[in-house]
This record gives sequence, structure tokens and C-alpha cells, in this order.
Amino acid sequence: MPAAFDLFGAPPLPGLAYREDLVTLDEERQLIGAIDGLELSPFRFQGWLGKRLTASFGWRYDFDDASFTQGAPLPGWLLPLRDKAAAFAGLAPHAFEHALLIRYDPGAGIGWHKDRPVFEHVVGISLGNATTMRFRKRRPGGFDRVAVPLGPRSLYHLSGEARHVWEHSIAPMEVPRWSITFRSLSDKGRALSPGS
Repeated sequence: MPAAFDLFGAPPLPGLAYREDLVTLDEERQLIGAIDGLELSPFRFQGWLGKRLTASFGWRYDFDDASFTQGAPLPGWLLPLRDKAAAFAGLAPHAFEHALLIRYDPGAGIGWHKDRPVFEHVVGISLGNATTMRFRKRRPGGFDRVAVPLGPRSLYHLSGEARHVWEHSIAPMEVPRWSITFRSLSDKGRALSPGS
């Protein structure tokens, strides 16, 4: 159990849930191989290219023009992992209509942000190497801060306050890391989707 959680398993902030060892070492190797076998592209944000490499399935949010469009369906090899993530979050598997796969090469991280409002529940699986997920919430005169260690093969679920009030980030690392993030659509996302 990571140090950020107390002896009774209480999360360090409301709306954050965490579990270690979602997948086995062999499953982790297979997932990393599958991610590396994809055509990954540098993350784009308003004309800027990030160091992390990504592939998106189900839905695609474009940070250059703020468009939200339907993309390629989730590949079959992701579905058993999606089922595990959904069970942990207490949601039906089909609720997770978006998957973002990322390879963080050495020197790559992700800056402070909240996930886009077209999404609601966020479940992330961390692969390859341990890292620390940092959270901050603005208050008069500064920020409240929480650091949550993420072990390899672990997952976290952001909902409620952790999802909507706190920002999160991951500092650049000297070793590679991979992640798979599943997201459900929010009411706003559903309103923007075809056929709604």
C-alpha cells in the first residue's frame, strides 16, 4: 500500500481510489508490447509537440482546435483490461468509451491539468516503472498538495472531488513508463456525440 494512503486504506483526497497489481508481470509485458506496436504520435497542444507519444481510441479530443470526434474502436486486446478497470470503478465496461495509450520516454512527463469536461470517470493503469502522481488544489495564498505513488501494474480511479476540483501531473522521469487511461463520457460529452 503506498505511503499516501493511511493504515485503513483511506484515500488522501476524496474521489481517489487506488489498487496495486491489477495485472501480472506477463500481462504487463504484453500490454507494453502492444502499445509499442501501435503507431504512436507526439502529443499535440495548440501547435506544440509534447515528448510523450500517444494513441487514442473510441473518442478523440483535439487540443489544437478543441474538437471532439469519434475515432477508431477500442482494439480487442484492450477489452479485458477495460473490464477490470470498470469493475474496480463500479461501472459497466461499456461506460468506458475512450482509451488513451501513452509511452513516456525518458524526459517525458505531463503538466498540471484536469481532464477535459467531455469526460467524467477516469481510470489509469500505470505500466513499466513506478512514478508519483501529484495533485494540487488552489487555496488563498497557494496550493494544497498531495503526492500519490503509482506502482507498476497499478490503477487509480478519479471521480468527484479528485476528478473535478484537484489538478494532477506527473514529473518527467529518467526511465520509460507506459499508461492506459480509460474515460467515460460526461453529460457534456454525450451531448456532443452523434445521435444524442
